[in-house]
Amino acid sequence: MNTERQIYLLNPKELSPETIAVTFAKTSRSPQTFREIAAELTDEQSAKFHEKWVVGYGHASVAEHAVLHIAVENVSRLAIESIEGNRLASYTEKSTRYQKWDPEKFYIPRELDSHSLRDVYIETCQRLFAAYQQSLPAVSATLKADVPLREGESEAAWDRRVRSQYVDVCRYLLPAASLANVGITANARVLEHAIAKMLSDPLQEVQEIGREIKAVALAEVPTLVKYADQLPYLMTTSRFFEQEQVRLDGEAARDEEWCRLVSFDPHGEEAVLAAAVYRFGEMSYPQACAAVQLAGPEEKERLVCGLLGELGKHDVPLRELELTNYVFDVLVDQGGYFELKRHRMMTQTPQPLTTRNGYTIPQRVVLAGFEPAYREAMDIAAEVYEKLAAFNPHLAGYVVPNGFKRRVLLGMNLRTAFHFCALRSAENAHFSMRRLALRIAEQIRQVHPLLGAFLQIDTKDSWQEIEARYFSQA
Repeated sequence: MNTERQIYLLNPKELSPETIAVTFAKTSRSPQTFREIAAELTDEQSAKFHEKWVVGYGHASVAEHAVLHIAVENVSRLAIESIEGNRLASYTEKSTRYQKWDPEKFYIPRELDSHSLRDVYIETCQRLFAAYQQSLPAVSATLKADVPLREGESEAAWDRRVRSQYVDVCRYLLPAASLANVGITANARVLEHAIAKMLSDPLQEVQEIGREIKAVALAEVPTLVKYADQLPYLMTTSRFFEQEQVRLDGEAARDEEWCRLVSFDPHGEEAVLAAAVYRFGEMSYPQACAAVQLAGPEEKERLVCGLLGELGKHDVPLRELELTNYVFDVLVDQGGYFELKRHRMMTQTPQPLTTRNGYTIPQRVVLAGFEPAYREAMDIAAEVYEKLAAFNPHLAGYVVPNGFKRRVLLGMNLRTAFHFCALRSAENAHFSMRRLALRIAEQIRQVHPLLGAFLQIDTKDSWQEIEARYFSQA
């Protein structure tokens, strides 16, 4: 028997994803090497294995070893929200911050076929894209006046250097109907659930995407996703609460607070410190909690310094920080939300995309003299949204531009907060996200000052200063 350590790849060019999954699965009961197991398998044998063990006996974890990379092109940004609604997959999408959007590239919902609102919808999207195209040179000119051409720098290089800054502002006019591309990497277990969720979505576009992704995936994993189907529980529950919302609407005044910490553990700091003591000691967790509770302020501060004092810029804090949690109710513009939704380790509960929370106006839109045109485009979108919502509230979201605000419930543990606040408060982050990250950090520090003091945030600006500098109307 060979006892020398071996580390190697199972080549997806030589083995199908389903065969790789079976190869890893069989090692639990076979003394053979992975190479030996794989050499004995055929695609047909792998399919039979999955049919018996994954489908028949529910050993779904085996499907996690079958990984697919799927390219999805020319789908709406509204549909991408559903596509990316799975925590354990990886996504890279076309960026509205770094690319200029082509006019006429927007999705027309099939639900509007033969409907009187179809022409109104198309005209609205065209007007929003026209306003977007007109805003680009206007905003670019004001920015370039503040960021002059460097000596020896070409016009093209100058534009590339400042492009993300003015495109970042103009993208607030782009509607959720804008077409984009997204790359997906997911294992078959996650993909099966993702497909089922898409097939259960109220939007016809998303259902069609789900069917097409399933068809593409079946060519690579013919067994592992073939039973993906609609989820009656998800569909029924969604309809119930949509109807309940109608019944409850108007019973309370609208809350205009844009970032509110609504829930936290008042003993969260002690819980984290007790977990760290527990990890490196031999006492029970109740004993560790009791020891921390008896410690004085100076001793607790010493423990916190021991836990976080040596944390470097690129270090990940210990997992024990996950033992205290926060829930924030935030109101963020849709452009910012598209950045926010990438933080999938959070628990995010976004409300439907609507125009009813009002819109933001970036400061550079005003400086460029483009505010009247911007407001006109936003007001038209809001008017058409209401017309569409009366017909179908789900597809009305397609005409909502990025500048409109959206309410999202964010649940996160302290470890996630460390990552989010450091990344999104950085100077190169989107200004809407910088404002949010700094406000979240401020509220965590108010309730958990010992641990919160070590949040690694960009302290050059406060959230109030960012709001004043980048927003005319936030």
